[in-house]
Amino acid sequence: MEKAEEWRRRVTNAYFPLTIDITEPAEFSGDLSQAALGELSLSRLRSAPVSYRREPRHIVATSDEEYLITVPIVSPVEFSQLGHTVRCLPGAFLLERGHEPYLFQYDAPNDLLVMKVGARALAERIGPPDRVAQHEFDASGGVGRLFATMLGQALADAATTDDVVRTVIGRQLLELLGLTIANDPRAASSSISAVRAAHLRRAEGFIRTNLANPDLSPGLLAAACGISTRYLHALYREMNTTVARQIREARLVAARDALCVPGMTAISEIAYRFGFSDQAQFSRLFKQAFDLTPSTYRQHNGTSKPGPGTG
Repeated sequence: MEKAEEWRRRVTNAYFPLTIDITEPAEFSGDLSQAALGELSLSRLRSAPVSYRREPRHIVATSDEEYLITVPIVSPVEFSQLGHTVRCLPGAFLLERGHEPYLFQYDAPNDLLVMKVGARALAERIGPPDRVAQHEFDASGGVGRLFATMLGQALADAATTDDVVRTVIGRQLLELLGLTIANDPRAASSSISAVRAAHLRRAEGFIRTNLANPDLSPGLLAAACGISTRYLHALYREMNTTVARQIREARLVAARDALCVPGMTAISEIAYRFGFSDQAQFSRLFKQAFDLTPSTYRQHNGTSKPGPGTG
């Protein structure tokens, strides 16, 4: 069990610079465990009451945008940022911006699961993260409970799995997080109506389940959602993107994740599986998106030797 000063050091190293106020330093005890899972890190904190403050002086030299997803297990936590305060109870989780000042505290002994992830990896699964920051999401049932349960299980098993498996598990956790948030109507941008938000959720769900369809197009997507193609394009313009870009990015992310799965699946097969017309097109778009060819990405992520059709 860590004492007050050691706790301050370990928490800062696990996340980022913070001012940590401990109610009774002489009596304090806490325990922190953590593991890296590819693009994200997981940690579990068990401690006496603590207050964590992210201050402007901590952020001035920060270049990376990072987010924390926190699941309280034992007692509520209170989070304040940008003039908004959320009280998150056990059975829920909240998403916190690490690149803005905040206050995070709990006034009773607590047990917390925390995911730390960069803005880009998070945005690939949930869209612009800031639209859902400072919201409380349900983790008491359905996919939310599965997400919270897997966080704890993944951390517990991390020491007995290799880097490749941990990376795959990390991506699965991000997918579950994305599904949990997508099912919550508050996940829509506050700048669009509830009706538009519902259409966007249906469109994003249809895209996710039809990535392998080479005929997936704005027209097919609009018909599946029961709206006009013109209206569909307008919805995505309001989100500062396009339908074609959303489809392409979803396919590239899914294909990238498949490259990290151990096995001998040919890159050409992965390309066709996720709706790309040929391997050359896939390789060109993949390199534009991730700055590496698919074969180089696969090699760097420790999967087995590529099968035929590498690119």
